[in-house]
Amino acid sequence: MFYIQIRINAITRAQPALGRNEVSMAASIGEVKARLQAACENELPAFITQYEGDTRSGVRKCVEAARKRMDALAKERARTDKLWEYERSYGSYSYICGIDEAGRGPLAGPVVAGAVILPRNCDLLYINDSKQLSEKKREELYTEIMEKALCCGIGYASPQRIDEINILQATYEAMREAIGKLHPQPDLLLNDAVTIPQVPIRQVPIIKGDAKSISIGAASIIAKVTRDRLMQEYDQVFPEYGFAGNKGYGSAAHIEALRRYGPTPIHRKSFIHSFV
Repeated sequence: MFYIQIRINAITRAQPALGRNEVSMAASIGEVKARLQAACENELPAFITQYEGDTRSGVRKCVEAARKRMDALAKERARTDKLWEYERSYGSYSYICGIDEAGRGPLAGPVVAGAVILPRNCDLLYINDSKQLSEKKREELYTEIMEKALCCGIGYASPQRIDEINILQATYEAMREAIGKLHPQPDLLLNDAVTIPQVPIRQVPIIKGDAKSISIGAASIIAKVTRDRLMQEYDQVFPEYGFAGNKGYGSAAHIEALRRYGPTPIHRKSFIHSFV
């Protein structure tokens, strides 16, 4: 018995170790694709190293896809780095806040303002003007921003308040409310184009700021997602108007429903007088 075990051990030791290519060939193409799909950014170089010697066409396509992902991520990191330009140029301030709004143009629903303070050099990719992002990407980024931000504030102005003081003044009110909810309070505001009255904090208005400043871009996403979710809830209350799809904007179907059924309590009377 002892002799047999020695022979088994000797035979096992004599087996040649599998090379890297042989190890990669042991995985099916489906398994390789699944590994690529599950790989995070820092795992892509190891994936390429492991499978670049595999001669199967399906695996070669996966390796090429991994390289393209790495190139795309490098370009996105370079683009995002530029979005920190304003935050870096005002680096002497402790808490820099981005401000933006969503919903100035719709016929129905509130205007919503978002205020966001990000940690310095916060690792956030794909931030942009919320209107340039898909709904799915906005939702993903909303979750990431809420997790990584130092603090976020949301402000609202109702349709009734919009009718009472006009949309611009209502937007300012929503922005002041959003700023007031921040802890810590900011010592610098980066605003998307506007200067907010009755705010003692220094302000820097930036034209198209939601595409130029990471803080403003984050605020635009927070405001947009918050408002879109609210309009989806209103759709359950007033299903005739299609609020889940049009978010209160003046689509043809929305205007037709407005003419057929009349305004709801969330319609802005000052915006719809030409339709009803």
